[in-house]
Amino acid sequence: MVQASQIRNQMQIVASDGQQLGSVEQVDGSSSRIKCAPKGAARGGDHFIPLSWVTSVEGQTVRLNKSSHEIEQELERGGTTRRA
Repeated sequence: MVQASQIRNQMQIVASDGQQLGSVEQVDGSSSRIKCAPKGAARGGDHFIPLSWVTSVEGQTVRLNKSSHEIEQELERGGTTRRA
């Protein structure tokens, strides 16, 4: 499992389908989540990604185990990636 200490601000966040989602804005190790600065004109509000979705950290890239479509569905449902 990836540790919060391996993730740094400004790293790129990439979904399992290769879609770049944005960059790390902040890592909250105490609640096991990453605050994401969405790429481009994505939805407003804060986006949080659970550390459990992170499969690896390679160089300046955080790779997730969910596709961009799955993450978008989670946002629409108001799940864990939405404003907290």
